[in-house]
Amino acid sequence: MRKLLLIFALLCASVLNAQTSDSIMAAHLRTRGVKIYDGNSVALLKTGHDKFEDMFEEVRNAKSFIHLEYFNFRNDSIAGLLFHLLAEKAKEGVEVRALYDAFGNSSNNKPIKQQMHDSIRGLGIQLVKFDPIRFPWVNHIIPRDHRKIVVIDGKVAYTGGMNVADYYIEGIPEIGDWHDMHMHIEGPVVNELHSIFCRMWYKSTGEYISGAKYFPEHIKSNDTQRIAIVDRHPLRSADAIRDLFATMLNTAQHKVLLINPYFVPTHKVRQALKDAIDRGVDVQILLSAKSDIPLTPEASHYVGNNLAKRGAKVYLYYGGFHHTKIMMVDDLYCTVGSSNMDARSLRCDYEVNTVIFSKKTTAELTALFNEQLKSSQQIHKGYWKTRSTGKKFQGWFGNLLTPFL
Repeated sequence: MRKLLLIFALLCASVLNAQTSDSIMAAHLRTRGVKIYDGNSVALLKTGHDKFEDMFEEVRNAKSFIHLEYFNFRNDSIAGLLFHLLAEKAKEGVEVRALYDAFGNSSNNKPIKQQMHDSIRGLGIQLVKFDPIRFPWVNHIIPRDHRKIVVIDGKVAYTGGMNVADYYIEGIPEIGDWHDMHMHIEGPVVNELHSIFCRMWYKSTGEYISGAKYFPEHIKSNDTQRIAIVDRHPLRSADAIRDLFATMLNTAQHKVLLINPYFVPTHKVRQALKDAIDRGVDVQILLSAKSDIPLTPEASHYVGNNLAKRGAKVYLYYGGFHHTKIMMVDDLYCTVGSSNMDARSLRCDYEVNTVIFSKKTTAELTALFNEQLKSSQQIHKGYWKTRSTGKKFQGWFGNLLTPFL
């Protein structure tokens, strides 16, 4: 009997090994009810300039509706230009709905205040705060809407890691250039992203959006990229993103490249990283040397140093701040999204990640990763000993706070 069980186990292992990691991932997503859409086109927008130039042009060409969902609109020149364009489209009869997170707004240093909020609504833009913060305030810390989704006429969608702020173009004096990733998407998957927006709009306003006007049929692109949308909803799919990250790592066979800004993974994802390293997978991680949030960089470096000691190649990026949230597996597929590798994104907030089954897009992201290594230094053995006592304590203490960061 033991021999039969051993033979069965070996056969299962051989079948698994015969499958590629992308096919295993696709099958896993389907078991979770996540649909994979064929026939999409994806254009990576690798800078703030690229994103806003591309998106503003589509806004100018809008004929029916423009729907936006962001963590925040920073009250600066780029947001001012966006709202000016949206107001012009509203005058033309285009429906404009814009949703932003109340906590995300109040937590940035140039928030939209109530008077400005009301004046924007006066321009014909349906501007709504998600979960306005009221007494006793603490009730509104979690969950927050951290997604970034724009849908225009049901034909074009934007999603990724960028909010609306000048620093995506100009950077920040304290940390330098601000790097991030966004996407211009066309094809059948646009309706899936739009469904996420519409559900959140209904939750916030009670207005139900449906019909062919908002969800048109799509002709499949010749680009034929397959895309799945993994949506984290705190009540319906609380483990969706951490399951995505962990499964990508657990099924990787050769190589994993990842960039993530607030790198303090929860237990499931951290264990998957360790297991991948122990299997001999080439795990490479790019972390920012600086951060816009105190304590987080030291905690990230503490985790990165431990993974480097285990066998990962961990790099610290000195060319500014990387807010990019991407992972590439085996040169076959990748994910780009809004989710950080921290407890807040993985256990609390509304998040959305795309999974792109495309060697082409994965290769483009891999080239970006390799280019960023030119401005990075690898963490080597003995790195932690070079840190000051204060930095060591911050890293150790920040790691203890992983469930809350």
